[in-house]
Amino acid sequence: MTAVRFHAYGEPDVLSLEEVERPEPGAGQVRVRVAATSFNGIDANVRAGRMQGPIPVALPHTPGRDVAGTVDALGEGVEGLEVGRPVVTFLPMTEDGASAQFALVDADTLATAPASLPLPDAAALPLVGLTAYQALFDHARLRSGQRVLVNGASGAVGDHAVQLAAAAGAHVIATASPRTAERVRAAGAAEVVDHTAGDVAAALTEPVDVLVQLAPIDPERFAALAARVADGGVVVSTTVWMPAPSDETRGVRAVDVFVRPDQDQLAELVARVDRGELEVRVAERVPLAELADVHARSAAGELDGKVVVVVEPAR
Repeated sequence: MTAVRFHAYGEPDVLSLEEVERPEPGAGQVRVRVAATSFNGIDANVRAGRMQGPIPVALPHTPGRDVAGTVDALGEGVEGLEVGRPVVTFLPMTEDGASAQFALVDADTLATAPASLPLPDAAALPLVGLTAYQALFDHARLRSGQRVLVNGASGAVGDHAVQLAAAAGAHVIATASPRTAERVRAAGAAEVVDHTAGDVAAALTEPVDVLVQLAPIDPERFAALAARVADGGVVVSTTVWMPAPSDETRGVRAVDVFVRPDQDQLAELVARVDRGELEVRVAERVPLAELADVHARSAAGELDGKVVVVVEPAR
């Protein structure tokens, strides 16, 4: 089968398209015929060697955390799935990913793919959707009527976080640039703060109950935003290389979010997509052979929105 791999950490040019052996599913596993994966920033950080501590991978390594495809073969003990079913999930960070024609997946993480989306586009949902869902509901314990600041709302995780928080009845304040402000409002933000115009913390008219920190930020600005969280509130952050600041004297909790597979939560996200309650936005669709170029464009700051990486079917 065809796969993209890197044999050493480095710049995007370490990624190469190769022919490798088709994997066989073990007990509790499913082999998925991959329709698409997607690009996530974590893929670039792992490839560059910046995550060797928290995310050690064996080399050579195939990137691509998200997978959308069809069940191709069942491992021992797998029940309730049949060959040909369209499925989605995301793969553990330390395992080989889905930038390949086939991927091995733990059966108990799979959800049936959204019927309302082209199957390749479904690869844009799992990792970012679950990250947003777990940040808001598992960690922040979001309730209707709370004020939520989503810092980094124009990214893929931020887009899902705004939609999910607004649907839960929260008052969503979102940071965006003038170019992305209307998109963020359309996702459900009640207020939009232009992060290019000055200090976001100073622009807040009153404290927030939840800070969802998703964007690149320096420690001083992070601390200033956390100081705008109300007593008893919570800071949840995906910038795990910089611990989220807490304030025990005010009862402000801090949680560094490490997304995990969750079959039930993913099925809930899929159901929301099919009911028209959650929009999956895809900015680009590129072939697997261009994955190294996607990494290079990301490093240059040239990506705008979610990129789905389409895999040509195996013959």
